[in-house]
Amino acid sequence: MDILKEVQNKILEFIKVCNYKKAEELLTKLSTGKMLRSKLILKIAGVNEESIKLCAVVEMIHAASLLHDDVIDDANTRRGKPSINALYDNKTSIMFGDILYSRAFTELSQMDKEVAYHISNSVTLLSIGEMMDVDLTKSFNSSYEDYLEMIYKKTASLIEASARSAAIIAGLDSQKFANYGKNLGLAFQMIDDILDITQDEETLGKPSMHDFKEGKVTIPYLYLYERVEDKEYLKSLYKKDLNASEILWIKEQLKSTNALSDAINEAKNIGLLAINSIKDEKNSSELIDIMKAMIEREF
Repeated sequence: MDILKEVQNKILEFIKVCNYKKAEELLTKLSTGKMLRSKLILKIAGVNEESIKLCAVVEMIHAASLLHDDVIDDANTRRGKPSINALYDNKTSIMFGDILYSRAFTELSQMDKEVAYHISNSVTLLSIGEMMDVDLTKSFNSSYEDYLEMIYKKTASLIEASARSAAIIAGLDSQKFANYGKNLGLAFQMIDDILDITQDEETLGKPSMHDFKEGKVTIPYLYLYERVEDKEYLKSLYKKDLNASEILWIKEQLKSTNALSDAINEAKNIGLLAINSIKDEKNSSELIDIMKAMIEREF
C-alpha cells in the first residue's frame, strides 16, 4: 500500500471520530498536494504507527492553515482545484480549518511530550507568520529581515518542527534535523517566490509576477529595490496591474542589477546549509536529494 495513502487514511480515521458527515465530505474536497512534510517525516523516522500519526497531524495542521489562507487571499483555487471557500463559502472554510486544527491537537496531546511541544509551538509561529504576511502587504516592505522572519514563521517553522519531531521519534540528533528542516523551508519559500517571476502562467497555475501585484515584496524585489536607480518608479508599480512594458522594465532591471541571480544564489546557499547540517547522518542521502532537486534546477 502507498505510504502516503496510509497517511490519508489516518487523517480520515481522525475526522471520523467527529461523527459528522459534512466534515468527511469536506475532507474529500481537499487537494492533497505533494505532502512534502509527510515525505520528510517518513524519510527521517521510517514507517511506523507513530510516524504515520505524526504525518496525519502535520498534514491536518498544514491543510487548516491553507483553508484559512484561501479566505484571507480570496483564492478560488488551491493546487488547480476549486478551493473550499469557492465550493462552499468562507464560513465553511474557516470552520473546517478549525475542525482540522482541533482534531490534530487532540491527537497530538496523546503523543510524545517533546513532539507535542515543538509541533504546537510551530503552529503559533505559523499563525504569527500569516499575520505578518498580511501586514507586510499593506505598504511596500523594503526590509529583508522582516521578509526572512515572515517566511521562517509562515512556511519554515512547521517544516522545521516536522523534521525535529521525526528525529525525536527515531532517537536521532533532533537539532541537526531541525536545522535541515528550517533551511529546507526557507529555501523552498524563496524558490517559490523566484519562480513567480521566472515561470509562465501555464507552469505556475496562476499569472506570472502575481506576487508583486498581491503586495508581496519577495527576495528578488528586495534585492532590486536596494540596487535600482529609480526606486520611486519601482514602488509605483507595486500592487499594480502591470502592462507589457512595465513587466519588461522589471525583468530587465532584475537582470542588469543581478537581483534575480543573487536571489537564486541566496536560496541555493540556504539549501546547502540544510544539506551540511545532516550530511554526516546515516541514511541522509534521500534528504540531500530532496534539497538538491529543489536548488539544482532551471529558473
